[in-house]
Amino acid sequence: MTRGRLLLAAGVVLLVAGFFLFDLGRFISLAALRENRQALVAYHGAHPVSLVACFVAIYVLQTALSLPGAAVMSLAAGAIFGPLLGTLWAVIAATCGATLAFLATRYLLREPVQRRFGASLEGVNRELEARGLGYLLFLRLVPLFPFFLINLAAGLTRLPLRTFVAGTLVGIIPGGFVYVNAGASLASIDSVAAIASPRVIFSFSLLGLFALVPTLYARWQRTR
Repeated sequence: MTRGRLLLAAGVVLLVAGFFLFDLGRFISLAALRENRQALVAYHGAHPVSLVACFVAIYVLQTALSLPGAAVMSLAAGAIFGPLLGTLWAVIAATCGATLAFLATRYLLREPVQRRFGASLEGVNRELEARGLGYLLFLRLVPLFPFFLINLAAGLTRLPLRTFVAGTLVGIIPGGFVYVNAGASLASIDSVAAIASPRVIFSFSLLGLFALVPTLYARWQRTR
């Protein structure tokens, strides 16, 4: 590893360590969002551009470093910006962060990620290389697969960057809207886990299966 890559890797490690060392996760929680919502909405009214820029930057960093709190960030988008604009900012930020995580895995942290997750990601990697966009859409649409693990798994494959960005951008819109829309009615939310009800997961699973239809059809054609 070159000196530049080594310094970047060290910077990533320090940022992640600092997040947990200083317990910064307490600021990305449902309780903190409820407590500060009115102040954030008021600040957005006075300084809309700066708050959007701050929100997107924090969301990108959180996703790029695979830190906890993505669901709360999506709820915050709905609580502050409303369902439509909130979904727009959340999806853009999550896609940018996921892309940075993908690139970091491919060019910076490939060996440690391979050692830590290689065995558990072997099947996902194989399908991503073979099925490409269709399988990535399936993974993004079905909320049973951890978001950060998909970023890492894709980074270990030869999946083209443009395919990863397109599959992520399109695939996270439905789930992103569900969380952002829930955030717009923050008072009615008892817990983050309650948002992903069995009915919601089943609906996303059906969407994921539709994304796999072209791949399954092509496989069926080859076996005829």
